[in-house]
Amino acid sequence: MADMGAFRDEVTRWAAGGPGEPARGLAALLPVRTAVLLEGPSDVAAVDALAERRGRNLTAEGVCVLSMGGAMSVGRFARLLGPSGLGLRLTGLCDEREQRYYARALEPAGAEPEFFVCVADLEDELIRALGVARVEELIRAEGDVRALQTFLRQPAQQGRPSPQQLRRFLGTKKGRKIQYGRVLVEALEPDRVPAPLDDLLAVL
Repeated sequence: MADMGAFRDEVTRWAAGGPGEPARGLAALLPVRTAVLLEGPSDVAAVDALAERRGRNLTAEGVCVLSMGGAMSVGRFARLLGPSGLGLRLTGLCDEREQRYYARALEPAGAEPEFFVCVADLEDELIRALGVARVEELIRAEGDVRALQTFLRQPAQQGRPSPQQLRRFLGTKKGRKIQYGRVLVEALEPDRVPAPLDDLLAVL
């Protein structure tokens, strides 16, 4: 039976230069109507976690949440999935420094830019929403406090603001950003969800 996971995998292969027929075939079988284009898997983890908290089943709603493997891939994914490709509605998150690039990449694909912009990145938004003390509590609860202490003793971290240190720490080990993408979102108070993430869920 066709499922959204299979569609996601085939779209990723297609974007990497593989055949497009499998993705086209699955798109015809599935009730997919929207593609959420995200830079990496940590962003996917955060979006999925917030949707679950709000009782949303994005797959059942025809929403495919995709990791593009980097912001530079947005033009390729937009061409394949947007109005000039599969005809899906496109939305997603981007970092502030990439906002103009996203707009330029989407226009040739015939898609209206509907991306929500994070200051620095989504991890930065989540750290500011939770506060340094709360993020440190969560790191302790996840068993990573020793790793954090070791990281903070590095000369390169001396004098940096605590939010920047925490943001950098989340990217120092493979899989850690994905883990904390979910952990940080699950710890948010309902009224403290960062605006870009909140706005993204609101339009889906």
